[in-house]
Amino acid sequence: MKIALQRIDDGFNMEAVDENGHKVLMDSSVENGGKNNGVRPMQMLIMGLGGCSAIDVVMILKKQRQEITDFRIEIDADREKGKEPSLWETAHIKFFLEGNIDADKAQRAVELSMNKYCSVAETLRTSKTKLTWEVNVSPAK
Repeated sequence: MKIALQRIDDGFNMEAVDENGHKVLMDSSVENGGKNNGVRPMQMLIMGLGGCSAIDVVMILKKQRQEITDFRIEIDADREKGKEPSLWETAHIKFFLEGNIDADKAQRAVELSMNKYCSVAETLRTSKTKLTWEVNVSPAK
């Protein structure tokens, strides 16, 4: 994998581009001298956790012929205070699935993702992040 990073202003605003041309803007907060024109790199790691697990869960449930009509994730995460570097201390992931989905299968899909398949989850766990989650399944509207 190759990533290119280019500074695009006189502050901390950066554009990252992967080898397929997908772009992401990153920046620092105004308090730290940035202009708030992009995602913070540490926020991107938590976004990656959500994306990684979402792909796993959808893939597992599709293989089980579960019908997903809507899917979203919310993540509440906290970083260590008073430390440099300041790592992620906790992350609580809320999975919201809608459709003709067996709740037990959804729970198992999330557990498989978080404990076995999601590389981002394992990366965070290796740095001692406490990962917790909950699964909410509702019928299709």
